[in-house]
Amino acid sequence: MTSPKPARLDARTLRDLVLDPGSWQSWDAPAPPREIDDAYAAELARAAQKTHQDEAIVTGEATLRGRRVAVVAGEFGFLAGSIGIATAERLMSAVERATDEGLPLLAAPISGGTRMQEGTVAFLQMIGITAAIARHKEAGLPYLVYLRGPTFGGVLASWGSLGHVTIAEPGAAIGFLGPRVYEALYGEPFPAGVQTAENLAARGLIDAVVPPEEIGEVADRALRVLAARSSWHRAAPVDGPVAGDGTDADDPEDGRSAWDVVTASRRSDRPGVRRLLRIAATDVVTLNGTGAGESDPGLLLALARFGGAPCVVLGQDRRGQSLSAPLGPGALREARRGMRLAAELRLPLLTLIDTPGAALSVAAEEGGMAGEIARCLQDLVMLDAPTLAVLLGQGAGGGALALVPADRVLAAANGWLGPLPPEGASAIVHRDTTHAGEMAASQGVRATDLWRDGIVDRVVPERPDAADEPVEFCQRLGRVLAEELAGLLGRDDVERMRARTRRWRHLGR
Repeated sequence: MTSPKPARLDARTLRDLVLDPGSWQSWDAPAPPREIDDAYAAELARAAQKTHQDEAIVTGEATLRGRRVAVVAGEFGFLAGSIGIATAERLMSAVERATDEGLPLLAAPISGGTRMQEGTVAFLQMIGITAAIARHKEAGLPYLVYLRGPTFGGVLASWGSLGHVTIAEPGAAIGFLGPRVYEALYGEPFPAGVQTAENLAARGLIDAVVPPEEIGEVADRALRVLAARSSWHRAAPVDGPVAGDGTDADDPEDGRSAWDVVTASRRSDRPGVRRLLRIAATDVVTLNGTGAGESDPGLLLALARFGGAPCVVLGQDRRGQSLSAPLGPGALREARRGMRLAAELRLPLLTLIDTPGAALSVAAEEGGMAGEIARCLQDLVMLDAPTLAVLLGQGAGGGALALVPADRVLAAANGWLGPLPPEGASAIVHRDTTHAGEMAASQGVRATDLWRDGIVDRVVPERPDAADEPVEFCQRLGRVLAEELAGLLGRDDVERMRARTRRWRHLGR
């Protein structure tokens, strides 16, 4: 027996559930008089009587956990939440006011689409709405979206799909073409289970499925990162690096051979990106997929703070990569989503490199692996936001290269970087894999070698191996990341970009 579907929350109930009590201030002006036919006027009158609202959009401001935010929310009870000319004007005016006042914008779409009674002119309102949101994001302001069921048509194809973070309510029906329209056009039902929040999350189209009572917590954590660019330094002081955490000037040589380093980096119990975030970061919000229908378990995309400093995290997840499921081109497309997020919100980008190598397969070739590596490199070297790369473990081949070219590059003591796994390099030069250790040494893959060559700026010690001291190592690296991110946020952007260009232009010369 299936459980009953939960009752649909109207805009006011959702508002009162999420926002601070008593903080709501409406921005809605009365809907202007309309020159419309009697039938449509009667529909509007019935909708107003039913919902006690004059339109399908509610706008205003409130506080969320004490932070001032702007809100736009749909009301399905008013003509199925459809968007007409007056509805769009109210929505655009609210977005523009949020932009002018520098406020994060929270959106809760719910709609069957554009209003059929107003025809093509109503349909084209999606252009103006999209432009207003684009200007809001261009101003570096957060835009968070909570999709409710149902959300369809032009609403999903405009302001419902532009969030920096997009979550949805459990069981929500979400899609482009309404199932009733599909059945009328094609004479058969739309396949079950496709247009659901859960399927969209599984496909990497939205970040998570979240019940209404948890929206406030998720939004608050996200905003503590996304809105922290200008205020992070006013937080309470945190502990920075301590003696022994490693500095730019510390020679990291400790006698380990290159093969010792490679072997240590491959230990199954070595801490990876997930453990680092769990131990050393705060306000972590895990995102999901490219937003365009792909999600690769080999890459973790998240928002987080280290020591108060905010960042977008791109971490190659050692748990999500294997011989049967190596890092694919979809992971790099997901990484590029993170780069765009950092650029739009002017947040530092932290890349954590830990991969035995990118996929070598028919699927990878047909998925454009080489092109995605090139586009990652292009996006990263040209990114306006501050960038910090860390060789956390293995750094093999193009999959690692794609996330390297940052303003600052760090390495764990047992992190390494090479053009191929040492066995692959041995196969090319010696036609066997028995010379892997020799190749690793000759190619200078160790963090120590990379530091001496000016590729790595700073090596974070392991005592003697992160796998033997996972908590202490993650705490140590977290302290270093806090200092590094703070340093990048404090640098002049023009000087920083010039230094990045010089660094990679003259490397090895």
